[in-house]
Amino acid sequence: MKYKLSILDQSPISSGSNAHEALKQTAILAGRAEQWGYTRFWVSEHHDAAALAGSSPEVLMAHLATVTDTIRIGSGGVMLPHYSPYKVAENFKVLEAVFPGRIDAGMGRAPAGMPRATYALNNGKYQNKDQFPNQIDELLMYLNDSLPADHLYEGLKAAPITEGAPPVWILGTSEGSARLAAEKGLPYMFAQFINSEGGKDAAKHYRDQFQPSLYNSIPRQGVAVFCICAETEEEADRVASSLDLLLIMQQQGMPVDGTPSPEQAAAYAYSQLEWELVQLNRERMVVGTPDSVSRQLAQLADKFQAEEIMLASITYDFRDKLKSYELIAKNLIEGSK
Repeated sequence: MKYKLSILDQSPISSGSNAHEALKQTAILAGRAEQWGYTRFWVSEHHDAAALAGSSPEVLMAHLATVTDTIRIGSGGVMLPHYSPYKVAENFKVLEAVFPGRIDAGMGRAPAGMPRATYALNNGKYQNKDQFPNQIDELLMYLNDSLPADHLYEGLKAAPITEGAPPVWILGTSEGSARLAAEKGLPYMFAQFINSEGGKDAAKHYRDQFQPSLYNSIPRQGVAVFCICAETEEEADRVASSLDLLLIMQQQGMPVDGTPSPEQAAAYAYSQLEWELVQLNRERMVVGTPDSVSRQLAQLADKFQAEEIMLASITYDFRDKLKSYELIAKNLIEGSK
């Protein structure tokens, strides 16, 4: 199955580095991604996270769109239950006005942080994620200037007024998010890198239940996965070992100050349970040589019937990340021209 390739970058901080370097690397990667022919470049939202610098996607998107010219720039995603749909709409309308036709509005409902961050973002109140479907409706109305006459704020405009509106994507890890995207007639991105289970069923549900809308006449589906590519299998495994250890530390609540090095990963004494978790986590990843990665991504696209695969990469050494994306682009993007 033919598919497009895109990038999701979480602005990871390597152990011993800092947020300034991580965000600078995200900008460099966006420029390279454009040169290599990737379709879009999204950035994430994480709160109270020592190992990830991306907490405000809209702010970072403005910078990334400035240092690039053609690649689509988006959020992967804004965690809408924390915010007013009206204010989020205005943020994206500003981006659309400055960079018309290049902005994607990816929306999710996960907390993107520990409970204390969620409470802080909601002024100490309980976050009601059940409001997410209604918030999506509100966001779409504000972005497209389509408030009905009986709406509480009838006549209200999300400024600035723009000729077009950024497409809204639903991001998720379950059948529930797939159902919502299908009901609203919106494009859907399944986060395989977060949850390796249930993706095939969620994707099928989305396709089968999709309702054509003013925004999309047919389903548009993608899948996001961790991916590390190197010239040999041994080197790919060595680079990926940093992510293996990082995920284990996060899952067990260990203190994390950044992505560990492959040397730290090699020296770590995994318990039997931890080693089993490593193998389970590898189901969220595509790791290997260009040929191996090509086969694995093709299988993933077929499994999801996805027209797009979004790659996320966390490495200790930024050069390894650049090499990974370049190898994939030369093998899969340039090779398809």
